[in-house]
Amino acid sequence: MNSFFARRFVIQAIFIVMALVLLAKLFYIQVLDEKYYLSAENNVLRKLVIYPARGPILDRNGKVLVQNEPVYDIMVIPREVKPFDTLEFCRLIGIDKPGFDKRFQKAKKYSPFRASIFEKQLSAQLYQVFQERLFDFPGFFVTKRTVRSYPDSTAAQFLGYIGEVNDAAIEKSGGYYRPGDYIGISGVEKAYEPTLRGQRGVQNLMVDAFNRPKGHFADGRYDTLAVAGEKLISSLDLRIQQLGERLMKNKVGSIVAIEPSTGEILAFVSSPTYDPNLLVGRERGNNVAKLYKDPYNPFLIRPIQARYSPGSSFKPVDGLIALQEGLIAPSTTFFCPHFYQAGNHRVSCEHYDGVTDLRKGIAMSCNTYFCNVFEKLINRAGPRQTINSFVSWRENVLKFGLGKKLEVDLPGESRGNVPTPEHYDKIFGKNRWRSSSIISLAIGQAELLATPLQLANIECIIANHGYYYTPHLIKAVGEKQIVKKEFKERHSVEVNAQYFEPIIDGMQQVVESGTAAGARIPGIVMCGKTGTVQNNHGKNHSVFVAFAPRENPKIAIAVVVENAGYGSSWAAPIASYMVEKYLTDSISRPKDQIEYIAEKNLLPELKSKAPAVKPKTKADSSKRDTSSIKQVKTNQLKSAR
Repeated sequence: MNSFFARRFVIQAIFIVMALVLLAKLFYIQVLDEKYYLSAENNVLRKLVIYPARGPILDRNGKVLVQNEPVYDIMVIPREVKPFDTLEFCRLIGIDKPGFDKRFQKAKKYSPFRASIFEKQLSAQLYQVFQERLFDFPGFFVTKRTVRSYPDSTAAQFLGYIGEVNDAAIEKSGGYYRPGDYIGISGVEKAYEPTLRGQRGVQNLMVDAFNRPKGHFADGRYDTLAVAGEKLISSLDLRIQQLGERLMKNKVGSIVAIEPSTGEILAFVSSPTYDPNLLVGRERGNNVAKLYKDPYNPFLIRPIQARYSPGSSFKPVDGLIALQEGLIAPSTTFFCPHFYQAGNHRVSCEHYDGVTDLRKGIAMSCNTYFCNVFEKLINRAGPRQTINSFVSWRENVLKFGLGKKLEVDLPGESRGNVPTPEHYDKIFGKNRWRSSSIISLAIGQAELLATPLQLANIECIIANHGYYYTPHLIKAVGEKQIVKKEFKERHSVEVNAQYFEPIIDGMQQVVESGTAAGARIPGIVMCGKTGTVQNNHGKNHSVFVAFAPRENPKIAIAVVVENAGYGSSWAAPIASYMVEKYLTDSISRPKDQIEYIAEKNLLPELKSKAPAVKPKTKADSSKRDTSSIKQVKTNQLKSAR
């Protein structure tokens, strides 16, 4: 019996303890815990994501290129929506009834229980009107966002743009991004996305059944703050960027200017361009569609994606390689009788230059001189060793940044092209080609292709007497102005500094008394090289490369104007205005000259939407050789200039 009574008391004690626990829990719920009290009063807890402002982007002098402005997204939780005046709702936010139905069905499909975006990017003015009536629309609420704003509407291809994240990006991010988030799509916005985007925050808000705010849950103890993105200080100089875009209006091409001593890109002009503000706001989709339909392709980032034969601007590279290899000296001369004999074909030269040394060859852009230099490079070990000599030449060219990515801090950079021996084996047959077969390379033609960025970088190499820094568009990151380590490393082309002087002498003569004499800048010694580059689909491209001043150079530049003819006609004057503006903050030449260039329409005629294809060479090696030489003859005027 005693055992029975003991067990009874134990069981009674257990029930008493459980009752006390339940009473204590009820007391906590009803008296102490505020959230249950608020729920009992028909209040709801809503987690509101706080989106950080993206980091601003400044020019090198602190002028704002990109900033933020507030917009408001209407969110909806379909399960909480109750009958309301949908026509009045549509009127307030500027949509129609079919548009409402489409949006609401999309939200229900995403989730009846979770908030999703119903309408994006209401302006502050529209939001104020809508906010006053928000209590009439249960299930809807508003969240604040920021979008990009471009005060000067400039540098669109450099800056890039942001857009709504897609499913692939969400998956790739490991869950960081959610539907409705924004992400950098192109340009710096994409390249520096992790730096610019910042860190989201969360607010736990109490709202009543009428969507009226009732304050922060638990006095905000569970809220997290949003962290704004870091600011970027770009290397662009807004003054010359705007001037370059003005001069390139109604033209196809690009301008790249670089500071040789740092690799900082001072101007990054891609033309035709567009107003980056068009890719912001509720009309963004329509504007993007129109730009994609533009036959001149404004979304192409021409400074790093367009590829051109470098033409005569390549001649100094061959000269430097030959000097370093000991195959020529500055005093080495070749006789120019108005042509170069390549096998059984002649490569014409525009001038009868007579006895020509290296300096004169650069100044007069003598085809004959550089065809002889190229022949020495390719035949240095004899005709039977053409391939080995060509490989050595190609490796030296690659050191100058051609045929490979320079690793600029933008996505989508092209490598350009430096042809391989295998390429010529396929055309001519294995071991059946010689220097005369590929003589077009001597004057920067045929399969040799470079981006405008690569052309400008070569000028940095010449200005620096043998090295360059990785070209980059972001000078520093954040308040601490951090500079990436890789942007401080020198890249040597392994040519002795002494060999650059005769090349620079010739380039100075080009501007002072040669083909670019019209581009002289009062009081500034500029060294440059014109080029008139072959275009199989219209007029030749106008090209000019240069750096200035000669001593302690501050700027290197490459200008390409497609379908514009001689380099001296358009590219050279554009470059001279840019250089003078950067160095002196003024332009000494008459304003009407600038206006003439700015207003001149050089857009090529649109003949066909089919992609340009180079004519294929026939199987017979002799006929191929003839075709190659004819191509050189066609280009004689441009190369000489």
